[in-house]
Amino acid sequence: MTQALRSASSHKLHSPWRRFLAYLDMLFVDHGLFRVIYNNLHALPGGLYRCSQPSPGQIRKYQRKYGIKTIINLRGADDTLRYALQEDVCQELGIKLVNHKGILSRSAPETEVVLATQQLFDSIEYPALVHCKSGADRAGFASALYRLFRLHEQAAKAEHELDWTYGHLKGSKTGILDFFFEEYEAFNARQPTDFVTWLTQHYDRDALKAKFKVRGIADFVVDKLLRRE
Repeated sequence: MTQALRSASSHKLHSPWRRFLAYLDMLFVDHGLFRVIYNNLHALPGGLYRCSQPSPGQIRKYQRKYGIKTIINLRGADDTLRYALQEDVCQELGIKLVNHKGILSRSAPETEVVLATQQLFDSIEYPALVHCKSGADRAGFASALYRLFRLHEQAAKAEHELDWTYGHLKGSKTGILDFFFEEYEAFNARQPTDFVTWLTQHYDRDALKAKFKVRGIADFVVDKLLRRE
């Protein structure tokens, strides 16, 4: 790779010292030390994998093992050294890095973001890996949309991607993602409607936010103990 081909973010890693600082940022500031032990990696049918923020070493491993061609970064591009590491290794390996920011973990989904996610899943090259920080909430919601749009599964089945086994706690603010699907399922039971029609013609984001209630101490666990994004 010539210097001319290197991205602006990759220039942040111009010295061994800067690269060392980047790994410190990833491991300690971004809590990546825990993800080295457990990366919350799971496979879906059709060539999609979901996980928490992968390290450069994990990205290399997943490309070798699963042939990953695309990585969807639900955290979006930023100025951190941690992001520079990811961008750099994707460029090195020829993996397409797609920064798809807009899925929120603690608020009702926006219609435009859901439709953009559908278009994204229809346009990328597989096998692909989708990740957020922990691999529990945003990655779970994106995986549920993948099952709906790519695998044409029912919402009740797709919603299983939002489960405590992935680290998703329904009783916290992140439970609004489950509630989004539950509201569709309730509407569909009363008035059979395909998901996109409901989303574009009947879904009321503000009403859903007002109706949703946090339950129990799960919110304290997610926000204060786990420090999720």
